[in-house]
Amino acid sequence: MAESAALSDPGAPRAGLAVSLRGVTKIYDNGVAALGPLDLDVAKGEFVSLLGPSGCGKSTALRLIAGLSAPTSGSVGVARSAGADGARHSIGFVFQEPTLMPWASVRENVRLPLKLSHAPPEEAAVRVSAALTQVGLADFAGAFPRELSGGMKMRVSLARALVTDPDILLMDEPFAALDEITRFRLNNDLLALWRSLRKTVIFVTHSVFESVYLSQRVIVMSARPGRIGAEFHIDAPEPRAEEFRTSADYAGYCRKVSSALAPSYQGQSV
Repeated sequence: MAESAALSDPGAPRAGLAVSLRGVTKIYDNGVAALGPLDLDVAKGEFVSLLGPSGCGKSTALRLIAGLSAPTSGSVGVARSAGADGARHSIGFVFQEPTLMPWASVRENVRLPLKLSHAPPEEAAVRVSAALTQVGLADFAGAFPRELSGGMKMRVSLARALVTDPDILLMDEPFAALDEITRFRLNNDLLALWRSLRKTVIFVTHSVFESVYLSQRVIVMSARPGRIGAEFHIDAPEPRAEEFRTSADYAGYCRKVSSALAPSYQGQSV
């Protein structure tokens, strides 16, 4: 298979970059060209959203960055750093579904990555507690997934991604299934976390409004095979809050991004 011969470039991207994709393509075994060629640089500490129609390769790009899949051609460079324990803490992944273990408490769900990496129990307990505090679930450590709302389950998933202290946080439509009020609140909380932790965030979404509100840069992707169709730098004052969401500037950015996105849907059935 072509995929097995085209592994991600293990070299780090140039200084200042967290992720660098060069000439990346992805063709599946059935012949479907899902992505590329794609060139994308993401700076350390940057919040970038990938926006585009279903099937344009947004999630595929995240999987390639995470090392969960290999590109058919091109290179994927990811900056990596070592923690105090010598382990490499590079990437945390938040999927669209929380994928929690129903038989385990919130605490044990968040502890899972540390258990798999054989972190000392005392250290793991401290890190789990810190991660739950960061996402506002310190009082629910002993609860089980069936006792949580959809938004709370997603917070658990976010805490599980943060517990290893990754440099890069990949988020694949994490709030898509939530009601609008919960989604707005989680957007605000995610921005607050990003400001305090200064992680690099690459966020996949179908929502123009969400992408503009959250991001420093919005990448609009074309229909399959996904390429960069346009990009927008969202120059809004920090910290962003409801004042930005209801401002003329916000509405203007949304119009521009929507206009760039429209050609991606031409000829697509919905």
